[in-house]
Amino acid sequence: MVSRVHKRTAIYRNLQLLRSITYSHSRRKASMLLDSSEYIPDIKQKLLELNQLALTAARKNIEDYDQMPKLKVERQEEGFVIKVLSERSCQGLLVFILEAFEELGLDVLQARVSCADNFCLEAVGNKERNEDTGCLDAQVVEQVVSQAIQNWKEVSRIQ
Repeated sequence: MVSRVHKRTAIYRNLQLLRSITYSHSRRKASMLLDSSEYIPDIKQKLLELNQLALTAARKNIEDYDQMPKLKVERQEEGFVIKVLSERSCQGLLVFILEAFEELGLDVLQARVSCADNFCLEAVGNKERNEDTGCLDAQVVEQVVSQAIQNWKEVSRIQ
């Protein structure tokens, strides 16, 4: 007898829970179950839409995060130390950076580059000795190299 009371109480609690979840106003068990069976496909559709939205957002964040290499420019006695790091291989980025050096009139005195699994460039550049060139500071170098990286990103996105 006690077991039947426990079962009946458990069923009643579960039906109340089902009623609250499905926003059903029915009192009869059959009507509540019918409301629930209509509610489940709606929930599945909403879940699929949310998963697609989350997947799209995750892909966009990964693309934005991965494609932008980190840049650091330091002024030293002999010129500038330019460091560019990325966690993935950046095919063609070196060409854009070297063109930026040429645009600035920097001679590359020493450089180390790795493009295998990730991209790593550490270069020491010195300003060419011309009469018509003004004083060059680290901020200008950083802006020009950063623009070269941005140009590479746009070109690589198209391809």
